[in-house]
Amino acid sequence: MKVLQVINSLEAGGAEKLVVDMAIEFHKKGIEVTVLLLKEISTPLYKRLKAYPKIQLHAISLSKNIYNPLHILKIKSWLHQFDIVHVHLFPSSYWVAMANLLSFNKNKIIFTEHNSTNRRRSILIFKLIDKLIYKQFNTIVTISDAVDLSLRKHLGERFKNIVKIQNGIHLKMVEHAEPYRKKELGFEDNQKLILQVASFTAQKDQKTVIKALLLLPENTHLLLVGDGPLLVENKMLAENLELIDRVHFLGIRNDVPRLLKSVDVVALASHYEGLSLSCIEGMASGRPFVASNTPGLGDVVKGAGLLFEDNNHNELAILISKLLSTPKFYLNTIEKCQTKAKYFDINFMIKKYINLYKKNYIEKKGN
Repeated sequence: MKVLQVINSLEAGGAEKLVVDMAIEFHKKGIEVTVLLLKEISTPLYKRLKAYPKIQLHAISLSKNIYNPLHILKIKSWLHQFDIVHVHLFPSSYWVAMANLLSFNKNKIIFTEHNSTNRRRSILIFKLIDKLIYKQFNTIVTISDAVDLSLRKHLGERFKNIVKIQNGIHLKMVEHAEPYRKKELGFEDNQKLILQVASFTAQKDQKTVIKALLLLPENTHLLLVGDGPLLVENKMLAENLELIDRVHFLGIRNDVPRLLKSVDVVALASHYEGLSLSCIEGMASGRPFVASNTPGLGDVVKGAGLLFEDNNHNELAILISKLLSTPKFYLNTIEKCQTKAKYFDINFMIKKYINLYKKNYIEKKGN
């Protein structure tokens, strides 16, 4: 079985990480995988996939603009070579769907919906276009309860081809990672470290975590892993609040599992999520996890980690203070987080996707 995975790029992000993890796991199980990018950027995820020479990795070299509709024609030339085409994220989803229309719907196309909302859903014309686009997919995969409920509401009852497969991570990779000593990271043992791993985009909310530092002791520091268009804006906020010596922007890292196990608290402030891999990794890390009570986060973290109201840096600071000052509460939170994380092992996810691929493959051969 030959599978084509299509995504915008392999920049840092949950969907991008998922594609890389999936490609490697499918390859290990004897499935021939090719990953097609709209834009080629050398990133840690790109380099990680390049280390597997039997996994084909290609980029459409039209331009760096992923919104160029000429991508449709390029993608069309790829579709017929594969038994299953699996696409992720907008605008790749649009271009693959349109390419499939031009191919007279001969291909088995699977789309994974990664987010519980997006700006297109609030614009009438895009609501109509979305329904046309989503009709081109044989199966639509949602990655969490929140994403599933939101998409079904958006598309309506006529769409019967929606299935839910929750994201998964390499639990053992996180659990067995070797922590850094704080001095290796440039800190003293008595300093408390908070970590957030997330891109600097409008969806994420690093600003709330930065503001929470104002209410925490001066020996508390914040480590922010990631890159993105709002990075400079967040740096300016840290400077304006006179916190620049306590907020550390680490950029894109390939040692996130080690960092997770090296800090005192893992946080994720975000206005909405699909099913965040950073969330699951944070809960699996052996450190207490604190997150925004927002769509895609609240339902996953509830009953395990700690939740604070969206944009509420005061509540976040109170939760962190309680964790750092109450050893029993700290340890109980860790135990509940790790128990919840076990439900999101990548092996469960891979098995479900392979079964879905096989079902579509058999249907294709039967036609």
